Amino acid sequence: MQPALDVSGLTKTYGGGTKALAGVDLKVEEGSIFALLGPNGAGKTTLMRILTTQLRPDTGKAQVFGLDTARQGAAIRRLAGYVPQEMSVWTDISGYENMLIYAKIYGVPKSTRDGTIKDALAKMGLDDVRERVVSTYSGGMIRRLEIACTLLIKPKILFLDEPTIGLDPSARKVVWEELTAFKREHGATVFFNTHYMDEADNYADRIAIIDRGKIVGEGTPDELKRSIGGELIKLTVVGEAATQAVVDHLRGMDLVTDLTAAGAELSLVVKDASMALPAIIEAMRERGVAVKRVTMEAPTLDDVFLRYAGARLEEGGRAVDTRQTRRMIKVG
Repeated sequence: MQPALDVSGLTKTYGGGTKALAGVDLKVEEGSIFALLGPNGAGKTTLMRILTTQLRPDTGKAQVFGLDTARQGAAIRRLAGYVPQEMSVWTDISGYENMLIYAKIYGVPKSTRDGTIKDALAKMGLDDVRERVVSTYSGGMIRRLEIACTLLIKPKILFLDEPTIGLDPSARKVVWEELTAFKREHGATVFFNTHYMDEADNYADRIAIIDRGKIVGEGTPDELKRSIGGELIKLTVVGEAATQAVVDHLRGMDLVTDLTAAGAELSLVVKDASMALPAIIEAMRERGVAVKRVTMEAPTLDDVFLRYAGARLEEGGRAVDTRQTRRMIKVG
């Protein structure tokens, strides 16, 4: 079966020498939900813009259902829906009027336009508020309206840039329930990036982690968690951080298979936590490091991200700026 997305050797360097992509290889199966995770500046948005034909790569190839993004953009745009982070609807008109504008842009035939709009609004749970001015919508309703606009063409693939940014957990859940229902009904492929680890864990069939323009990890959520191996011991030390000498000593212990340090937080992957913990605590005590808190658990997707990208995935940078902008627009 032809993949929905086929990316090989993709590179992109902006003016000034900033390398956004440094050889990305990626395949996404048709009908799957695929999540892209990465810290700010890792290349997520650049990759999304190339796949949605907004940018051309410097080298390499990117295909959407066999269509080349650099040469067959018009054909790709006829079968793909794209929801950016930025506000993409007008707040001073009704939901229906927004949909009508997009239906005309997309070339939905006049004879079927009203039925197509009603169907898309119903799929996003908005048919009852279609005549309300969008400025009266909640944040979740606005995001669902933006997604509804892309559903007018019943896309084979949906590209979602932070689809639930700034929404509360209940609103995020509603958005994903509607997206997964659309995916099941139409066999659509969903490609999204997010700052919410639980979204990737709960809804993605596969996940890729991008860092500094390269894919550094890929697999199902369970495969990625298993790739860390063993059990996880998390320590919080007294003070701002453990010294590098202490970190190096712990990393060299036979019982420790991996260690990451972020300020006062240490995460150690071990084969047997019950055996390793006493030795770890004793080693830290001998070196004058006091431990404030200890937890033992199975690896999470957040731990996977820390292992592969070397940092926690924070809400920040462009994500926070966009969330604040969306709120200001909504307020008026």
